[in-house]
Order: sequence, then C-alpha cells, then structure tokens
Amino acid sequence: MEKLTHQEEEIMLIIWQVKSGVIKDFLNRMEEPKPPYTTVASIVKNLEKKGFLTSKKHGNIYEYIPVMDESEYKTKFMSGVVRNYFENSYKEMVTFFAKEQKISTKDLEEIIKLIEKQ
Repeated sequence: MEKLTHQEEEIMLIIWQVKSGVIKDFLNRMEEPKPPYTTVASIVKNLEKKGFLTSKKHGNIYEYIPVMDESEYKTKFMSGVVRNYFENSYKEMVTFFAKEQKISTKDLEEIIKLIEKQ
C-alpha cells in the first residue's frame, strides 16, 4: 500500500467522514484557507489512481467512494510503521514511546488492562 501524502490524508479523512461524495462536498468540509477546486480534484484523482477510491459517473459528475474504511487503513499503515521502524515489534514501538516520554505510566497501565481484557 502506498503511503498517503499529508494532503491526500487530509482529504481521505474527509471522504471517510462523508462516506462518498463529489469534489465540492470534500472542498466544503475543508478548513480555511481552502485550496483551489482544481487542487482537490487533482488529489482525489491521485487517490483513485493509488487505489484508495473508486468513482461512479452520474452525468458529467463523478462520485468518489473509499475502497477501504479508515480503520482498515490505520491497521495497514501502523503495521507498516511497526515493520519498517520497530523491527516488526509492537513491544519495540511502545518502548520507544516510553523512552521518549511520549506515553505516560497511566497510559501504559490502561493499555495493559485492555490487553488483559482481551
């Protein structure tokens, strides 16, 4: 799976929220200053080429639909991060964040409770 650029990810987050739509729908949900319509259209076309979206033509308008949902993307993306940066070990990833003080003891305790419930 290709990694999304920041702009692609921003638009995919909007598309996942609306489930499907046309370029104008996505543009209307973007924060100010909004990019030009043509920029959003170009990014959406790239997302379709990368396999993240499919489209249906209605007259002269295209409706875009995500191929995968947000949780599926997160799972695949995080698996790649863990594989590429943490020797395929979630333990290494958690250790990294603990050493960098990006995760608190309280957070770790909550994670342990979640694991134990499973």
